[in-house]
Amino acid sequence: MPTAVPEGAAEATGGRTEAVGAARSFALPRGTGRTAARVAALTACQAASMVGLGLLVTGPARGLWPLTAEDTVNERLEQARTGTLTTLSSVASEAGNTLTVVAGTLLACLGLLLVPRLPMWRQAVFLAVAVSLQSLVFLAITESVDRHRPDVDRLDASPPTSSYTSGHTGAATALYAGLAVLALSRLRGPWRRIVAGLLLLLPLLVAAARLYRGMHHPTDVLGGLVNGGLSLLIVGRALPADRSVTAAPSTEGAPAAPHVDERPPGTTAVILNPTVTGESERHELRRTLERHGHREPVFLETTAEDPGAGQAARALREGAELVVVCGGDGTVRTVADALAGSGVPLAVVPCGTGNLLARNLGLPLSPTAALEAALDGVPHRLDLGSIEGDGLPATRFAAMAGAGLDAAMMERTDPRAKAALGWPAYALAGIGTLRTPRMRVTIRLDGAPAFRRTARMVLVANVAAVQGGVTLLPAARPDDGLLDLLVLDPRGPGGWLRALRTLLRGRVTPRRPSTARTLTAEGGRHDGVPVEFFTFRRAELTFDTPRSRELDGDPVGPGRRLTAEVRPGALTVLLPFREK
Repeated sequence: MPTAVPEGAAEATGGRTEAVGAARSFALPRGTGRTAARVAALTACQAASMVGLGLLVTGPARGLWPLTAEDTVNERLEQARTGTLTTLSSVASEAGNTLTVVAGTLLACLGLLLVPRLPMWRQAVFLAVAVSLQSLVFLAITESVDRHRPDVDRLDASPPTSSYTSGHTGAATALYAGLAVLALSRLRGPWRRIVAGLLLLLPLLVAAARLYRGMHHPTDVLGGLVNGGLSLLIVGRALPADRSVTAAPSTEGAPAAPHVDERPPGTTAVILNPTVTGESERHELRRTLERHGHREPVFLETTAEDPGAGQAARALREGAELVVVCGGDGTVRTVADALAGSGVPLAVVPCGTGNLLARNLGLPLSPTAALEAALDGVPHRLDLGSIEGDGLPATRFAAMAGAGLDAAMMERTDPRAKAALGWPAYALAGIGTLRTPRMRVTIRLDGAPAFRRTARMVLVANVAAVQGGVTLLPAARPDDGLLDLLVLDPRGPGGWLRALRTLLRGRVTPRRPSTARTLTAEGGRHDGVPVEFFTFRRAELTFDTPRSRELDGDPVGPGRRLTAEVRPGALTVLLPFREK
């Protein structure tokens, strides 16, 4: 299958690192490979330890107390059975059943991704991986340790597995104790402890039910509790900090030593979009700022008439030494435009739907965590893009601008769906835009000769990833002094498959404007390539007919022209410190 970049177009791009060509389309947080290896190693140790304990219980220690008293415990529980207790134990035992745990884990993970305004990817991964690893270790144990079930009347059918350990108890511990951990970390108010306590009680009830029903010895259910708890501990400690789903920018030029928060006294302005920031978020942001020495921050609300420019200008007039922006991509773009060139550091707090800049900067998607990371971070100079066109006054953007399919998707996204579903609302709207008519566009890059293309979408980008963490422009970086251009023109199912393959591979080298001199000035498609990548400092795009256009996720009306130019290092942003 042909690649998306024709031969002869793989010229190196200035200011790029060698690692760009190896970028992945679904970019994961840095250190994911090391984290996976660490989890695998610790899980192997967990399995070995649990197997070792099982062999000890069934071997040298079986004649020692308290193991010698286990049969007595099972017999007394059999004698204490009543109709009511048997019914209750059946319900409790079902809470640890395989189907119940699988369904509960799936529903919990879907809820973490779809219900909150910001998808909780890390929390969903934490829960799913912990439950899965517990199951793998359980299988390894039952294959290695052969222990007969108690010699009493068993109320359930005996599965063909060893009595050690209790799979019901281990699975229930991983699921419900994992949910308790998430409840303590995500919920607010006194209810969080009540909810967490009830969730922690469930594995104990499952363990008691399995004993009561004669299915396990006491050490079997104890082993299940330990197995589930160890899986949670390993995954919780090994997962990286709550970062986004995409890679962070280069840290070249950043201080080589950890940052010490000794900011001089001055005004701290918090510019927020009140439609996406509630009172609880404001309270948490205020507390976080005060913990970091930013006393009496000034909160400035955006309005429909002034989405952030006026508030940012006021903050600068009043001598703000830090500006915090809390909102979606539109609010962030407007504030960044107003702060460009001022040198005043900006802390980005994602509170919207797409949060493209925050995702691409590797910031946590929790507002409080994002602010904590920024305040503990270091100043980093980022590029901005400047764009204008017919009916579009000159303005700066932080993430992306484009025309065609993506702009049509933004226009068709229902605001109510965005509020309810978050970024998946864009994907739902995108289904209806796949048949967006092809457009003809003339492209001129950095003064090189113009060339013609047909396309379903053209995208000018300062960052790599779009909604959902999907990387469309793997080489794009917000601090390299360049902008990137994607020209998407698949034809038919085969063309879409080739385009998808190229985007998923993520290994591209964008063309520099000098290579554009060899491109044909006439004709649309170039050698049947469904997707092309370019990099530039200034681009002029002229469409044959008016086309839908968007700017950082906001529709800006149809037009025939877009002129984009990079503004290197125009914005100072506080980013988490990362060692080189």
